[in-house]
Amino acid sequence: MTARPLLNVDVRFEQDVVLVRQRARQIAARVGFLSHEQTAIATAVSEIARNAFSYAGGGRVEFALGLDQRPQVLVIRVIDRGQGIKDLAAVLGGTYVSHTGMGLGLIGSQRLSDEFDIQSNAAQGTTVTFGKRLPRRAAPLTVQSLAEIADELAQRIARGPLEELQEQNKELLQTMDALRLRQAEVERLNSELNETNRGVVALYAELDDRAEALRKASEYKSRFLSDMTHELRTPLNAMISLSRLLIDRVDGDLTPEQEKQVRLIHQSAGSLGDMVDDLLDLAKIEAGKTEVQAHPFSVADTLAALRGIFRPLVREGGVQLVIAEPDGLGNMCSDERKIAQILRNLVSNALKFTEIGSVRVTAHGNDDGTAVFVVADTGIGIAPDNVERIFQDFTQIDSRVQRRVRGTGLGLPLTRKLARLLGGDVTVCSTVGEGTTFTVTLPVEVPQCDPSDPVTESMQGNS
Repeated sequence: MTARPLLNVDVRFEQDVVLVRQRARQIAARVGFLSHEQTAIATAVSEIARNAFSYAGGGRVEFALGLDQRPQVLVIRVIDRGQGIKDLAAVLGGTYVSHTGMGLGLIGSQRLSDEFDIQSNAAQGTTVTFGKRLPRRAAPLTVQSLAEIADELAQRIARGPLEELQEQNKELLQTMDALRLRQAEVERLNSELNETNRGVVALYAELDDRAEALRKASEYKSRFLSDMTHELRTPLNAMISLSRLLIDRVDGDLTPEQEKQVRLIHQSAGSLGDMVDDLLDLAKIEAGKTEVQAHPFSVADTLAALRGIFRPLVREGGVQLVIAEPDGLGNMCSDERKIAQILRNLVSNALKFTEIGSVRVTAHGNDDGTAVFVVADTGIGIAPDNVERIFQDFTQIDSRVQRRVRGTGLGLPLTRKLARLLGGDVTVCSTVGEGTTFTVTLPVEVPQCDPSDPVTESMQGNS
């Protein structure tokens, strides 16, 4: 590194090492280093100078400043004409074992420096060059200010060893005070950290308690729904059966108004029954009590049964329901009842929110061993912000059609949970005002199924 000379000090006697330390501190103070930085620089320089005196019989210490560098650098070079340093690599690597302390000064000085270089051989001796970048707060030095510093240093009278020892003791006391303050700060931070840790532990304990409370609440909810739905089914089935008997005129004729009222009772009881069934299915799935009853079945037969169920419900001249034959999808080995329930929920939902146009159901097989069922409608569509909300329990999206039709908000959540129970999933793509497409992707064969079983007739009417 190139630098402009500032001061040279010859080291011929032991007291010259003291002089080198003084000069190093004076120069460091003059160029803008703080007190503790001055001490560090003076210590590094005196250590290298002492090595030169002890092992080479003397040397020279050169102080210079790299004015053209940014930031500017205080450069110190210690030169001796000794026999060089043996095992230099081991010394700098920290593996050299010394009984005299040789090498420790080099490593310490290297750590205190921003730039460090050492050249050593038996023929030319040793040159140690190290630099310390000036702090940013220091004013930039010029050639003129450098000359003024050199003149000032030349006029200063060197202090004796006793004065230097007193100065070192003063620096040591200051360093000890600084260490005590730092220790006090560390203890304070440790105290705060311990307090924070206690708070975190308490928070985790509270979260665990709340998680356990939520788990129990979910368990109680599932148990309540399961018990209540069983209790509700008996009177509901009685209402449905008795109203059906009245509509069929088993006990005599009805007046037109009586028939109208009985049909309303029958429809309301049927709707309530559907809701109870959905609640029971959700409770079973959440409680982990729903089993997959898998067997081979014909997808074409399942779609044919679906077509028969919804044909009477499609209004004349209104919405057209198209259930196409499956494409490349023959038999599946899965739970037909649950697949039929998924399709019924999706078709029923599509018909509910489609006032004009069509609802189309298609099915096809993929090469990856999955079956894909698609229910597409030309209904009112779903806004992007509400796409995921429709799969939350009891959630209904506000719309003019929703206000007219009745629903519980359980059909779509149950549909997705059933699909995931079978190892698949349900996705949705929708555009407001244009329609919605639900895609159900399921494995053609679930692990619980034995493909060698005979293919059974469609049972979705009994699901």
